Amino acid sequence: MWPLTIMARGWPHALVTNKSRLVWDLDLHGSWHCTSSWKAHSGSVWKVTWAHPEFGQVLATCSFDRTAAVWEEIPAGDGPGETARSHWIRRTNMVDSRTSVTDVKFAPRQLGLQLATSSSDGVVRIYEAPDVMNLSTWTVQYEIQAKMPISCLTWNCSFSSKHLPLLAVGSDEVAAPQGTIAGGQTSNVVIGAAKVVLYEYSENSRRWAKAESLNAVTEPVHDITFAPNFGRSYHLLAIASRDVKLVILRPLEDSTETATGLTKFSVEIAARFEDHYSVVWRVSWNITGTILASSGDDNCVRLWKANYAGVWRCVEVLRDDTGSAHTSADSELPPISTGQSGGHSYVPLSAAAAVSGSQTLVGGATKYYKLGSIKNQNQVPWH
Repeated sequence: MWPLTIMARGWPHALVTNKSRLVWDLDLHGSWHCTSSWKAHSGSVWKVTWAHPEFGQVLATCSFDRTAAVWEEIPAGDGPGETARSHWIRRTNMVDSRTSVTDVKFAPRQLGLQLATSSSDGVVRIYEAPDVMNLSTWTVQYEIQAKMPISCLTWNCSFSSKHLPLLAVGSDEVAAPQGTIAGGQTSNVVIGAAKVVLYEYSENSRRWAKAESLNAVTEPVHDITFAPNFGRSYHLLAIASRDVKLVILRPLEDSTETATGLTKFSVEIAARFEDHYSVVWRVSWNITGTILASSGDDNCVRLWKANYAGVWRCVEVLRDDTGSAHTSADSELPPISTGQSGGHSYVPLSAAAAVSGSQTLVGGATKYYKLGSIKNQNQVPWH
C-alpha cells in the first residue's frame, strides 16, 4: 500500500499518496474529510513526512522522479485570490539526487529545521532552511556516502544533551549471486553484510561519521525508526525486514573516542517478532515510544508493548478484511508461539488470553475500534 502518515501533534492530518497528494482533516465530530488534493510529482511518491508544528503546517515528499519537495499549507483566505479552502504550495524542489529518492525525514525540532533525504545510489543529504520564515531556500549542509543502496532512514529522537545527533539508514539491497546483477555488471554487495548502519555527528570534526554497523541485521530492510526518547539512557530502534526486530543501542560509559568524538555502542537484540509470517513493510512508534505498530503482507497491523519487566507482547491485531479489531485467537494464521531473543522474551498477549479461555485481553489492554473508512477506492491506490 502507498505511504500514509498521521500528524502526531497539532490538528490531525493524514495523507495517502501515489503521484498525487491527498490531505485529510479530522473534524470536531470525529469524521475525516479530504480537504486538499494535488499532483505532487511526476513519478511514484515513496514517503511523506511532517515537520514539527512549531514550523507551521509543513510536509516533505520524495519520489521515484529523483526529487524531494517541501510543501506548506496556506490557510483559507490568505494569499492571492483568497480561496475559500486552504491549499498547499510547493516551497522548494530538491534535485540533487541522480537516482530515486527513497526516504525523507525532518530532524528533531531541537536541531532546527533540517531535512534528511536518502537515495538508491547510497547518498544521504541533509538540508537546512537558514530562515524558517522562508521555506523557499534550502542548502545542502552534509552529504553522507553510505556505499550501499538506501531504502529508509531515521533520526534519533532523544532530548538528552548527552546524546549526539544520530542517523540510522537501512538498505533493501539483495545480494546478487556470483557477484553479478542485471545487465552483467559486477555487484559490490557482500552477502551477509550489515543492512543497518549508524552515523553520528562529531563535534570535533563537524561532520557525520560512521559510528556502528548492525551485523545482526543482514536481511533487506524496508523501514526503520527510532523510538521517541523522553528519559531512557539508551536508544530503541525498530527494524522492518522479513520480521520485526527491536534493537537496543546503549552508549558505553566513557567510550567517546577523543580523536573522532564518536560514541561507542553496545548492540542488543531486545526482541524479534515473526508473527506476521510475511515480509514486514512499515514500523511506527506512538508519540511516547511505548507502543510499536508494524504492518506486513499478512494484511494486519500488529501492536507491540513491553511490560515492566521488559517483555514485549502483541497487545492487539488489527485486520483490514472486516475493518474491526481481532485478536490472534480469531486469526486463521498459523499458531503464534512464544520465544526469546537476546535475553528478552516476547509473548502475544491475545494468544495468552485464548489459552486461558478469557474473552477479554489480559491485563486490561486497550481495545482498538474502527473510526472510519475511505469509500472511494480511487483514493487508496495500491503499490
